[in-house]
Amino acid sequence: MSPTLTGKTIVLGITGGIAAYKAATLCSRLVGLGAEVRVIMTEGATKFIAPLTLQTLSRHPVATDVFDERDASVVQHIDWADAADLVIVAPATANLIGKLAHGIADDMLSTTLLATTAPVLVAPAMNVHMLAHPAVQINLDTLARRGVRFVESGTGQLACGYVGKGRLAEPDEIVSVIVELLAGPRPLAGRRVLITAGGTIERLDPVRYITNDSSGKMGFALAESARGLGADVTLVCARTDGPPPPGVTVVYTESAADMHEAVLARMPTTDFVVKAAAVADYRPAQRQPSKMKKGAERMTLELVRNPDILQAIGDWKARVAGNGPAPFVIGFAAETDDTERHAMDKLKRKRCDLIVANDVSQAGAGFGTDTNIVSVYGEEGLVAALPLQSKRAVADRIWELAIARAERRDGPTDGGKGPGA
Repeated sequence: MSPTLTGKTIVLGITGGIAAYKAATLCSRLVGLGAEVRVIMTEGATKFIAPLTLQTLSRHPVATDVFDERDASVVQHIDWADAADLVIVAPATANLIGKLAHGIADDMLSTTLLATTAPVLVAPAMNVHMLAHPAVQINLDTLARRGVRFVESGTGQLACGYVGKGRLAEPDEIVSVIVELLAGPRPLAGRRVLITAGGTIERLDPVRYITNDSSGKMGFALAESARGLGADVTLVCARTDGPPPPGVTVVYTESAADMHEAVLARMPTTDFVVKAAAVADYRPAQRQPSKMKKGAERMTLELVRNPDILQAIGDWKARVAGNGPAPFVIGFAAETDDTERHAMDKLKRKRCDLIVANDVSQAGAGFGTDTNIVSVYGEEGLVAALPLQSKRAVADRIWELAIARAERRDGPTDGGKGPGA
């Protein structure tokens, strides 16, 4: 059955960038899925595409002026803000993003955005250097922490002549995000999910440390997927190669001990735990307070064991199992040989419900890549073998398996009462 947006009212904000022409296709796609689309254009947007085009496609008048009140019985920007099931701004310029981040309301679109209580989705489009500017990045981060969601900009040839990140996402990509938000399944609604990501750092001195090649991309993909399924996601991050996805709560940690403390403190209110971080097994026995100077030809470094976070989660789960629902635990095992034996041993010793294992020596399955090849194991053995695919696709499948098994163990997840209820 095709997705439908019938009965949903979407306010489409269009700002003054060359990508405004793509908003016509976006509007047409949304109307085709049954949505009521109300279009607001900034003055700059009308320089790139005529309001009449959007009026024809949406079958509603286009709003361009906050003072152009056509119905005396309502205040238009309040009426549209209240009616919206979703407000999407595409394209969103640096100017509009700055206004929204700082609460500036000086036109029809910005006043509507401040007045709405509906979810807000922003699709940035601008020059690559503008997008990377610290002011813009701070504004994006501010909005993400407030719960604004984003459709990430694409990379390619820009209208200004540069090649880089900053292109408006394609209309069909934006539509798929909207459908996910408004019409997609939300089996994790009401559930709290805790995910660890990245590689921990164990410092030798203030400038040197031991770490690993983990990028955090798999953990980020799992967090983004869980957010789309309706979960309240907390992401406990160590060192990563990029920013975490918007719309999740982020807790930054550095060492294995830091992460251990952050995770265990949140266990009583967690329904699902995914330990995707690559945690250092050992740390230096002594951390030097100042930079170590070069001296002898050889140096011996003494290491001591770090706390085992996944084992601690499994032990905590065993302690609470008789007193109510225990969290569903998903572990990860990065191996280079005998993957199945190591994965099954880890699952049993650490009391996981699922283990996701991969051979990191395989091309496309190692650290830092955008793809993965994994095998998922349960107590009965192999549950699913996933071929080379994007980490987001892997994450979606992992959640599909986890939700089905959690429902068999505890009952339906959607709206259920887990340990964090």
